[in-house]
Amino acid sequence: MTQELSAIGHHLLDTRRAFDSVAADYDGPLGNNALVQRMRAAMWRTLTAVFSPGARLLDLGCGTGIDAAYLAARGYEILAVDWAPQMVERTRRRAAEMGLSHQIRASVLGIHELGRLRGERFDGIYSNLGPLNCVPDLHPVARDCARLLRPGGRLVVSVIGRLCPWELAYYLLRGDLQRASVRYARAAVPVSLNRQTVWTRYYTPREFYRAFADEFELIGYRALGLFLPPPYLIGVVERWPRLGAVLGWLDDRLGAWPLLREAGDHFLMVLARHDVQRAD
Repeated sequence: MTQELSAIGHHLLDTRRAFDSVAADYDGPLGNNALVQRMRAAMWRTLTAVFSPGARLLDLGCGTGIDAAYLAARGYEILAVDWAPQMVERTRRRAAEMGLSHQIRASVLGIHELGRLRGERFDGIYSNLGPLNCVPDLHPVARDCARLLRPGGRLVVSVIGRLCPWELAYYLLRGDLQRASVRYARAAVPVSLNRQTVWTRYYTPREFYRAFADEFELIGYRALGLFLPPPYLIGVVERWPRLGAVLGWLDDRLGAWPLLREAGDHFLMVLARHDVQRAD
């Protein structure tokens, strides 16, 4: 048990170092290219449909604050947290530059540390583009999210999926069987970022929801990046923009269909807190 806890601690620190190392450039092609922006837009449409302006929201794994700034500019109040201090600093600077510091409060806090938030209540919680994939254990996160939400609150998440046809085909065609099978591991696996390591767990929608089922009701989910390739294959749609437009159209029209929504680079899920009042 001690060795296991030590490994988890090392994994968390590796992941923090990796994201700190890219914080200065993460708004560019590395973390926010056109395919990432497309997935962000899907999250934004969902968040603004689920939550009314004026709602108080908790941003889990805020990165450089792009999502928080978008929402704050539209009247939402945001507490943005991230495990990587340099990411939090970028969020604070973004809020100041946009005149949104009164609506965005940013703090260094890992998702695995939500138990440290006491006396807080939120109308909604969201996490975009995979921060929950870097959490060692989702079960305590589910309990903390339920505790932090007001009755009837919603949790909206974008999670990196296990079944990505593009990635499987791409690496199999290159003869890289080890990389093609990364998402199928049941434990955390090392993924390279800027020559650093991000420890990542992959989920199907059903696997992910299983960790939240005691605290939340599943409202719905859809695939993101099912027909379109993952963001690291942005060159495909840049080289063949007409193909990219068709694939994007298919993503929009078919990504929520049963069976099809089980696959994709990410999935977008909406959960509702079971309507039970919890004491802090």
